[in-house]
Amino acid sequence: MLFEFRAQSALLLPFVVPGLVLAIHLAVRAVRSSTWADGLLGLLLLLNVLPVAQWMLGFAGWYDSHDAHSTAMFYVPWRPWLAWGPVFYLYFRSLTNQEFEMRRHWWHLVPWLLYVGAYVAAAGYDVAWQHAVLGKAMPYHFGTKGAAVQALEGVDLLPDVIGYASMLAYGVATLRRYRRYRRYLDNNFSDTTRLRFRGLRDLLVAALLALVVWLGFEALNTLVGPLGYNDSWYAYLANGLLIYYLSVVGLQANYAAVVPLRFEPDSDESIRSNSVPALEKPPQDVPAFTPSRVGAAVAEKSPRPAANLLEAADSQADQSTPQTEVSFAAAPLAPELHPWRAKLLRLMDEEQPWLEPELTLAELALRLRTNTSLLSHVINTGCGQNFNDFVNRYRVAEAERKLQDPRLAHYSLVGIALECGFNSKSTFNRVFKKITGRTPGEVNRPKS
Repeated sequence: MLFEFRAQSALLLPFVVPGLVLAIHLAVRAVRSSTWADGLLGLLLLLNVLPVAQWMLGFAGWYDSHDAHSTAMFYVPWRPWLAWGPVFYLYFRSLTNQEFEMRRHWWHLVPWLLYVGAYVAAAGYDVAWQHAVLGKAMPYHFGTKGAAVQALEGVDLLPDVIGYASMLAYGVATLRRYRRYRRYLDNNFSDTTRLRFRGLRDLLVAALLALVVWLGFEALNTLVGPLGYNDSWYAYLANGLLIYYLSVVGLQANYAAVVPLRFEPDSDESIRSNSVPALEKPPQDVPAFTPSRVGAAVAEKSPRPAANLLEAADSQADQSTPQTEVSFAAAPLAPELHPWRAKLLRLMDEEQPWLEPELTLAELALRLRTNTSLLSHVINTGCGQNFNDFVNRYRVAEAERKLQDPRLAHYSLVGIALECGFNSKSTFNRVFKKITGRTPGEVNRPKS
């Protein structure tokens, strides 16, 4: 096969081949496992590979060969702009909702499908009908390009403009959805680090910035004059780097989503701050209870010192260490919900579910024999915080107690973190500083 290894074509080749191989691999994996996230990530990679491949093959001599290679170049819909925004949007939705069904959302891709269909129709008319059946020579580009595709190229500015607007609109929509997704995580998971997908957010921001640069390049090309192929090559080199970036953060996101994610903001009750769930029958074995701080007077029966969140530290700990208190600066609960709050706090104090790093709102609701909507409302309104902060305050308070315990002076910070329900030192440091205003390393620990 014709391929001239010039500097420009050879430098783009390492982006095109791995990107194409990975896209095919993800497509196969999507078919085998029926996961839309893999399939859409593969399509997104292919969309990034297409324009780089066009420039690579162009510098490899395909446009100048004046044979079937040139004809192939004219009948491939290289430009991805109509599809990039919708596919990224749908990919994020499939990644954050395991119940995502493409058959309900395929209409987002209609403009791109029409664009691809136009090139397929042009190939059928020019190559299959006019040239192969009727035996007519192609009238353009040294007999390698037909009239139909020539007409399509005459209006290629229209799909480009629509595609740029589509990328911007879907990019903004995805960023807005990402902000709501973060609230969903905080309301449902005690450990959100792996599920935040910051890399995808950063990738989207980078893509939108690249779009602005690309539009500036197009304006410069129109106002100043046609830029040469060598000048345009650098834009495609940058697009090649985006292929690697997308491959890394996409694969990380796909493998990180191992827990059930069912984020659908249009129907998810847990992210609506004003929504009040239907009240269940309150537990009869728990009296009405209005605490002033977490863990205080949950039950009069000899609470365990280590489990009682805001009791004084262990008698052997440094008594000068300030206690971590959590006040309920929130709207008053309905009287029917006071028993649920009391039952929740007693469960947290006695069973210490917060020691489990992967604790979720659904699991806690199951232990309380209630639904997630009611429990989320009790935590958000009755405790004045989301589920993630609610659980992590228990963990931080326990960490403070352990950091002041002389018997644990030989423990490392990682050991303390793991003992208190955190699954990484970085998460421990971030949450500890958020709640206490200082890092764990700034705590004066007793000497062993």
